[in-house]
Amino acid sequence: MGKNLVQKILNDHLVSGTPENGKEIAIRIDQTLTQDATGTMAYLQFEALEIPEVKTELSVSYVDHNTLQTGFENADDHRFLQTVASRYGIYFSKPGNGICHQVHLERFGKPGKTLLGSDSHTPTAGGIGMLAIGAGGLDLAVAMGGGPFYITTPRVVNIRLKGKLQPWTSAKDVILEILRRLTVKGGVGKILEYSGEGIKNLSVPERATIANMGAELGATTSIFPSDNITLEFLRAQGREDDWKEIKADSGAAYDEKMEIDLGDIEPLIAKPHSPDAVVPVKELQEVRVDQVAIGSCTNSSYADLMRVAAILKGKTIHPDVSLVISPGSRQVLAMLAENGALADLILAGARILETACGPCIGMGQAPPSGGVSVRTFNRNFKGRSGTLDAGIYLSSPETAAATALRGKITDPRSLGTPLSVIIPESFKVDDRMILKPLPEKNRVKIIRGPNIKPLPLNVPLPDELEAEVLLKVGDNITTDHIMPAGAKILPLRSNIPAIANYVFSTVDKNFSERARKAGMGFIAGGHNYGQGSSREHAALAPMYLGIKAVFAKSFARIHRANLINFGILPLTFENEADYDSIEEGNRFRLSDLKKNLLEGNDIIVENITKGISFKVINDFSPRAVKIILAGGLLNFTKQQAK
Repeated sequence: MGKNLVQKILNDHLVSGTPENGKEIAIRIDQTLTQDATGTMAYLQFEALEIPEVKTELSVSYVDHNTLQTGFENADDHRFLQTVASRYGIYFSKPGNGICHQVHLERFGKPGKTLLGSDSHTPTAGGIGMLAIGAGGLDLAVAMGGGPFYITTPRVVNIRLKGKLQPWTSAKDVILEILRRLTVKGGVGKILEYSGEGIKNLSVPERATIANMGAELGATTSIFPSDNITLEFLRAQGREDDWKEIKADSGAAYDEKMEIDLGDIEPLIAKPHSPDAVVPVKELQEVRVDQVAIGSCTNSSYADLMRVAAILKGKTIHPDVSLVISPGSRQVLAMLAENGALADLILAGARILETACGPCIGMGQAPPSGGVSVRTFNRNFKGRSGTLDAGIYLSSPETAAATALRGKITDPRSLGTPLSVIIPESFKVDDRMILKPLPEKNRVKIIRGPNIKPLPLNVPLPDELEAEVLLKVGDNITTDHIMPAGAKILPLRSNIPAIANYVFSTVDKNFSERARKAGMGFIAGGHNYGQGSSREHAALAPMYLGIKAVFAKSFARIHRANLINFGILPLTFENEADYDSIEEGNRFRLSDLKKNLLEGNDIIVENITKGISFKVINDFSPRAVKIILAGGLLNFTKQQAK
């Protein structure tokens, strides 16, 4: 039987294990990427490993998140990142060069390679045929040091596309349709592999949009084959030599299959406050809008913004709407400026932001109180925009542009004759804002600002834990809930004692104070606990506050791995009904932990307060058990090196 695309890449990069569903494997990582919100901590962790230089084929440090410099903190972090990159052999993409995923697609992505990124939207590179996976910074530090990446072998879902998109529909509508069908939990433990005649009608940036939002499904990653469309894209970027064809064999086997006719898809939109709350745009056309935001790593390519410029050319946005646009890269912005499209956007009333993530992570452009914002972004979690009571909708660039003109959510098909955007045969290539590693690395002095604090370490897991449940939350708790982003909090990413003050602050403003006072505690949650961003601070900061275990009905993949990496037990209820018996303030005891973990026994949790007990599942791999017992991956890695 032939192999699918995922199997081919996994087999080519297999270090240990058997790539069978549910079994842990280790794979070699070819490339890594970090961004500044997660990168500072990742490089502090890399330094702690005491390895003289990175051992990957390519590692890139991007600055695209914390670019709003209202104080010294972000600028200091950027200087630290630049000097670390020079010292350890890492490429450095300067502030203003663009969003990591857009730039990596343009300048570095290679079909058939593996990419590990400290950002949950790293799967964007699946649009170019990479096996690209988001992970916590500590996993990246180990990979940069030459260590493999460990993962439970996912199920592979074949999504077969046929037909061609109708006028005024786009790739964003495709992934919104998949989210509508599968929900934010539908991709957990899976890789989505796209195939079919329909992919021949999708450009690399369109494929990247679909792969990008696979993260919202909880999928490990998404991937498209590398074909002539991929070759054309790389040729236009002056990187034809990086191309190789890679596709599934005829008759390849898959764990699941889904078929979508692109011609059946209509303009769609996700309602607040979840990316899977998807309905046709035509159902919401009387919803008044205060703000429209176009950009982010999902929809900020040259083609996306050229279509927006064509829609807005010669027109003026509605007087009640604020329109902001974030080009995805310096390359995109320069080309828009040269061909006149940038002027069309400005004259229509758009406010042009820098080439960065910006509003997508709450870094500026928060909507007004109770406002409605239509965004081409990938997430619309409550409060992520910076305004807790705002209603955030997710749409395609075409829908967003039409909405900006009318002042209400608008089906772009009402604009009439479809627009045609010509993609140039070659793109403007200027890599002067990407700094190459220096040849004399050892002479580089790493510069640290006063906000960069030492990396806190956990202690080995004791044989018995006894503490209170400090917080009980429901389903689909995101890493934004656990460790909020935004202009106020993001600058503290390299200062764990300071950022820990904001853990769960949007859920319970007194949580951090209560956790510090308790000294040790537990958290109880529902399904899909920790969905969303890969930010390891959502595990690291709770660890600093003394959280020893999280009990949940199910966990999101990256967050579960991050909890293990920092020595926090992610424990799944054997019987989900036991969740209902828990109340905040209940005191739990877990005994004989070392013996039970090592022998694979179920773990008994005593609810001392209520005089009852329940079981949690011990489904940890032998390696994960060793990491937990050591108090985290950094401790474990140092032990292995001795």
